Amino acid sequence: QVQLVESGGGLVQAGGSLRLSCTVSGRSSSSYAMAWFRQTPGKERQWVAVISWRSGTTYYPDSVKGRFTISRDNAKNSVYLQMNSLKPEDTAVYYCAAGVSWVAVRTTPDYWGQGTQVTVSS
Repeated sequence: QVQLVESGGGLVQAGGSLRLSCTVSGRSSSSYAMAWFRQTPGKERQWVAVISWRSGTTYYPDSVKGRFTISRDNAKNSVYLQMNSLKPEDTAVYYCAAGVSWVAVRTTPDYWGQGTQVTVSS
């Protein structure tokens, strides 16, 4: 069984930065494409960053492109999300997810973390 545990959320002022971490246990993170999602009350969970397991290619939606960076350290079984120039609309619960491919992880991840709250004050 694969377990994902996020950390690093918190309260930050607009324009600030946060770095989220996701630690994978139970199986090597290098076997999976990894993604970060976020969700606000009443809305669907949306992906904000994906990294493929084979080439390390990254993908972002336009809403965060240029501000968020996903990275992975397979030796540490960890994935990170560096968030810069944060905006109040980035406030959400952020989830780490793992899937068999960079395509599948965006729509049907196999595993989810428990989430970490990010709040950006104006």
